[in-house]
Amino acid sequence: MTEKTHKAGFVNIIGKPNVGKSTLMNVLVGERLSIISSKAQTTRHRILGLMNDADYQIVFSDTPGMLKPKYELHKSMMSFVNLSLEDADVIVFVTDLFETDNEIEEVIDKINASGAPVLLVINKIDLSKDNKLEEVTQYWTERLKADTVIPVSALENFNIERIMQEILDRLPVHPPYYDKEELTDRPERFFASEIIREKIFTNYKKEIPYSTEVAIDQFTEDDKIIRIRAIIFVERSSQKGIIIGDKGKAIKNVGIQSRAALEAFFGKQVFLETHVKVEDDWRKNKNKLRKFGYDQ
Repeated sequence: MTEKTHKAGFVNIIGKPNVGKSTLMNVLVGERLSIISSKAQTTRHRILGLMNDADYQIVFSDTPGMLKPKYELHKSMMSFVNLSLEDADVIVFVTDLFETDNEIEEVIDKINASGAPVLLVINKIDLSKDNKLEEVTQYWTERLKADTVIPVSALENFNIERIMQEILDRLPVHPPYYDKEELTDRPERFFASEIIREKIFTNYKKEIPYSTEVAIDQFTEDDKIIRIRAIIFVERSSQKGIIIGDKGKAIKNVGIQSRAALEAFFGKQVFLETHVKVEDDWRKNKNKLRKFGYDQ
């Protein structure tokens, strides 16, 4: 395969919160790069996952769910979405049987004006009843200029091969953008913080997960073990008490689950140390967001 026939491009996955974008990204890449939760707005960053073959390189991009911003954090999250519309070679727009274009009409207009081919992926069809899939297909094809419609179940790995083929058919001829040995553009520290944040989403209710950010203060590795020191930031002192829990039981549970997931991800023994600190109203402060890596 020569550079003249090698394909490469940015395939950006876009959609509203909780429609299954991260699950789809992980299935397509074959690795668990994006954290998954039943709660909406779990993904806060743009995460690239690379699929490499002798003939092509697909740069998949998982983006935060599209929403109307309420905080500076939301504005940063939406900036990742807008950026993904600008550099997309192929847009994979993911919806499900239940979502509408309410509150994202402006983004739909940008997608239609982007000039990039759009694959309309309707997820969760394993939950379809009666003529629901036909109704949803008609609804979205009236609003979105899609090249094709692909019904899938990311959870059950149904019709994923079709998505791959449709992407490859539209991928431009281009040399690879990244080293073929790479899996993602993110460092190990990032995935460590995301894994811990996922366990916070799993273990706490209401506003707590959304008010929490995880920073990796220390990450050292030798042949046998990785030592990680993580700081869990919350917005208020009352939230710190909830994160820690009665006699430290809650934070201990998060630590146990996180360590198991970290060891599975890195394939090595992990020593995890967690601390909880208060960073007042960090979601609303641009400088504090920049410190946490939301610099778009």
